[in-house]
Order: sequence, then structure tokens, then C-alpha cells
Amino acid sequence: MKKVMTLFYAGIISFLIMVCCTNQGPSVTKKRIIVSTDIGGTDPDDFQSMIHLLMYSDLFRIEGLISSPFGEGRAKNIMDMIDLYEKDFAKLKVQSEDFPEPDSLRMVVKQGAISQAPYKGYDCPTEGSEWIIKCAGVQTQDPLWILIWGGIEDLAQALHDAPEITEKIRVYWIGGPNKKWSVNAYSYIAKNHPDLWIIEANSTYRGWFFDEGSPESLTNAGYFENYIKDRGSMGKAFENYYGGHIKMGDSPSLAYLMRGDPDNPLGESWGGSFAGTEHSSRYILNQDTMTDTVVAYAVMEYCFEGPLLDIPEDSVCFDIEISDQKWLGYYVSDGIYSVRYSSKKPETASYIVHSSINTLAGRTGKYVSIVPWPGRYKQDDYILGKNWYTDRPEPELFIDMQQGAITVSRHRKEFLDDWKKRWEWLK
Repeated sequence: MKKVMTLFYAGIISFLIMVCCTNQGPSVTKKRIIVSTDIGGTDPDDFQSMIHLLMYSDLFRIEGLISSPFGEGRAKNIMDMIDLYEKDFAKLKVQSEDFPEPDSLRMVVKQGAISQAPYKGYDCPTEGSEWIIKCAGVQTQDPLWILIWGGIEDLAQALHDAPEITEKIRVYWIGGPNKKWSVNAYSYIAKNHPDLWIIEANSTYRGWFFDEGSPESLTNAGYFENYIKDRGSMGKAFENYYGGHIKMGDSPSLAYLMRGDPDNPLGESWGGSFAGTEHSSRYILNQDTMTDTVVAYAVMEYCFEGPLLDIPEDSVCFDIEISDQKWLGYYVSDGIYSVRYSSKKPETASYIVHSSINTLAGRTGKYVSIVPWPGRYKQDDYILGKNWYTDRPEPELFIDMQQGAITVSRHRKEFLDDWKKRWEWLK
């Protein structure tokens, strides 16, 4: 009898999971979304963005919440935020019957990749990458939006394992620092899946951070004191991250779907306005120089010659140190060694190679990265399809050195005014 009941409950759970990724009919207008987040990793702002997502969860069909951390974050960090949401759920439900049940959200939490992709750009399937494939495979006319707040490894893995999903998904990726850490996975996607529909936001999202000219109540510090503090369990927890000062650098990906026409990245939206690009900048650097000038956010691929080794391709055998951080270098083949890097902003920096291989150890160089991205086409660039979009390059849309940031900052007040109405629900 116990075995029968176990099979019965297992069947029910499997059915409910499939419902999470099943079309509800032509009348459904909510966007289908999967959020991949590095919550609990190196930057606390994902906690803020997750609270924002849950407070607007009535507007979307959340089909997946994937933990893709750089650092110590795990799926439990997402679960902890759902626990807070559950405490506020009764008040939210009064405002809209469409807020999802907390348990339905828990069912779609998945663990994704917890390490950077090797040189080839993909590794082994994860619970997160397999969930992306499953949800993308649902028979529906509605695209699956994948909002990536951290590493892009799970997407790269899913595309490698099931390239047919390319035409069924749309991606908004907060790049910049995440591109720096996910440079191998990014390179794999750009080279092998150039027809992917993707917004690569390397700097536009930073428009959220700039509050110059805002009334005190809408500044990054003032907003918490005026509209969030002590409002529900989520409001009380908000203070744990940056002392309540709003950052939420990943929220523009969700805001893009909230106001504007998501099918037109060139138009205005709360999540920014973008430009199409036919190439992604890539530099193959094979000799030490005093200074290399590159475009910010480009892929820098350092290739060194060394001894022939009887080790598998993609084996780690050295590292490169840039700005007190280290990136793994790999044996490519035939005495060629390589490591990739991408600067997260315009900057000047130097590198040094660490290795037990004498011909590699101690190699040094310097680079200067400049804007606008992606710059002029070069022979080594990745050639992209017609649906790859990125930060707008017009000088008048910069804030300081942040390309395209004004296309987000100009909507900041309207966005925050809308959010404060929802905080009122939790008083």
C-alpha cells in the first residue's frame, strides 16, 4: 500500500510540474518567464530584485527560478525569499487573485551551474539547464523569456544539448560583470548560436543607480525610508541588503516586460532601449605588448605558445591575474594555451600569467578598454544574426561612461512610483 501511495504522489507531482510549463490556451497574455539568478553569490542586489519580482509575480507566468551563482549562493536562497513572500501572500492576494501560490513557485526552483564553464563554453547538464529545455519545448505560440541576472552557463548548456530551442526563447541578459565571469559560455553562444534572440545589456541597466535630480523620497537611500521600511516581511528583510539602499541592477530585465513593447527592443521601455548589432567584439592577442587598446565588454582571447603536452584538451594548466582576480587558462592543443577575459567597464588594467610551465610563467601585458561597444567590425569578431541587441552607442545616451544608461534612467521615477503603490499593500 505504501508503494502505491508513493507512486500516486509522485504522479501528482510530475503532473503539477508539467502544468508549470504548459500553455493554458490562446487567452493567456501573461509573459512566460524563467529567471536565472546568482542570488546569494557575490552581490546582494539579487535579493532586492527577487523581492521586486515576487511583488509583481501576478503579472507573469513564472515557469522557473534557477540558481546560477558566482560564489556561495544556492537554490535555498531563492526558497528563503519565497518564504518571505508567503508571509505577505494574504495581503497581496487581496489585491489580485493572480498572485501565484508560494508552493507553486517552490516547485519551479532549480539548481543551476555553480562554476564557470571551461574553455569550450559548456560542461555537464544541470537541473537548471534541463528545466530550460523542458519549458522551451512546450507546444505554444508564446515565447519563453529567459531573464538572466548572473552567469549564462545554464543557457549555454541548454543550447548545446538542445539547439532546437533557439527559436522558442528570448533572452534578456544583464551582462557587464556577469559577462566577465561567463566569458567562455558567452563565446560559445556567440560563435555557435548567433541567431539567438537576445538583449545583451552590458551597461544600460546601470541607469537604475543614478538618482541625481530625483526628489529625496526617490533617491536610492530615501526610497527605502519612505516606502519600504517595515512594510511586510519583504520590506523588513529589504534592509539586510545594502542597508535598504535600492540597487536592483537586475530588475531592468523584468521591467522591460512590464512597460513597453518587448517585441521591439529598439523602442522605449522601462528596461531600456537597445540597438541591433551584427557583430560582437573579439580580440585574439598572441604576443605581449605594452598596451593593447580594446573595446569594453569585448572578449579578449590571450593565446600563448608553449610545449607540447600529453594532456587532454581543455585542461587547466595556468591562470591569468587581472586586477587581483584570477581566470583559469587552458591547454587548447598542439602547444597552444589560451584564456579569455572581458572587461566589465571602460578601464586600464594589466595582467600577469601564473604557471608551472616556464614559457608561460611571468608573462605580462596591459590593456585599455574604451567605449562605445561593440566598435567597428574586425576580422576576429563573432558574426551575429538579426536578433542580437545591445546597449545603444549614441553619446547623448551615456551617463558618465555607462553606455545607454539614460534609456533606463529616464523611466526611473515612473517605475519607482508604480512600485511604491505595491508597498502600500503591505502596510
